Amino acid sequence: MKIVKALFLRVAIIILFILAIDSTLNHVFGAVLEDHPFEEAMRQHRMLGLEYKAIHSGGQVATLMASASTSNGPTTIAEAIELSKYPKHEVLATGYTAGYESTGKYPESPSYGITYSGVKVKRDLFSTIAADLAVFPLGTILWIPGYGYGVVADKGGAIKGNHLDLYYETVQDVYENWGKKTLEVYIVQKGNGELSEEQLSKLNETKIRQVFKPKIAEKTLNENVSSFAF
Repeated sequence: MKIVKALFLRVAIIILFILAIDSTLNHVFGAVLEDHPFEEAMRQHRMLGLEYKAIHSGGQVATLMASASTSNGPTTIAEAIELSKYPKHEVLATGYTAGYESTGKYPESPSYGITYSGVKVKRDLFSTIAADLAVFPLGTILWIPGYGYGVVADKGGAIKGNHLDLYYETVQDVYENWGKKTLEVYIVQKGNGELSEEQLSKLNETKIRQVFKPKIAEKTLNENVSSFAF
């Protein structure tokens, strides 16, 4: 009888020991799994940075803007750019589309949506804009508050002097997001008189550790300031 009791006691102790270990492991590894997403997000947040690059003639690559920050870093693209180091220029900026109301062209026209530089109109992180080429040569990159980056790709008969036309996909976008404004823009890079589809694509396809994309037409870009892209 004593042997049975002793054996039973040992079995009970072993079972309790196993349960204790199982509980401890679940607690430790469960906590790690629960904490991991938060820790990863914080790690990514500490690695905030913007790496925008543009292609120069001759194949040279110039860094337009690179900004790294800490966990208390910028939350918008405007905050991340050191605007004070770029020259300012006051302009009258109006919104336009590729449609008949702005260009006199219909979608079936062979030249519909094609700019003077030869590239197609685009609303993206780097959007195509029209300017007086004597003021802003083709390829000039501007930071336009409230619009984002604009790359001079087009000209127009009515665009003279300090006048810009900012591309939007629809008339509704123009009315809701811009209209006509007088404001100061920042010359991030002066163009050399040329712009190709490859150059524009590379601007918009640059890998960015943390993207702060301006609010543009939702069908083109449906991301908010806090989203991550790698």
